[in-house]
Amino acid sequence: MALLFKRYHRQLFGFLFNMTGEREASEDMVQNVFYRMLRSRHTFTGSGEFKTWMYHLARNVLKDHFRKNKKNSAHYDVMEFAERIAGGTLADEAIEKNQEWSILQKALSYLNEENREALVLSRFQDMKYHEIAAIMNITEGAVKLRIFRAMTQLKNMYSKTLSNEM
Repeated sequence: MALLFKRYHRQLFGFLFNMTGEREASEDMVQNVFYRMLRSRHTFTGSGEFKTWMYHLARNVLKDHFRKNKKNSAHYDVMEFAERIAGGTLADEAIEKNQEWSILQKALSYLNEENREALVLSRFQDMKYHEIAAIMNITEGAVKLRIFRAMTQLKNMYSKTLSNEM
């Protein structure tokens, strides 16, 4: 399990953080996903990809979180998250990246859950359309359509958010 955690915890954290915008909740949900993996290991038959099964569990944890909290977005602790992924850039560049990231996260929060999930899996998790289709139990065509719609909405929301920030 330690090897699986080492291999997948950052991916899961990134997915969950991009879906919720809540750092602490995302960290807790990652732990919950790994707990569910242990508890439900008998449900993984090996007929599909492990990653698909893991993301099914992560989606269930995420749905439980939304159901429990009855909200789709929250305060974004961008500075703390950026520290986890920052690579040592100059101070001005880091501030600019943090501002852009904050605007992007705010724009992402306006997308509906299905489109945001497909976009996060595709663009932030670098998954192929067939993998996303398997995780979301939809066709590849539906994944492409959701991502297209999400990108269109995201561009509009990013522009509006950017103009409001200035």
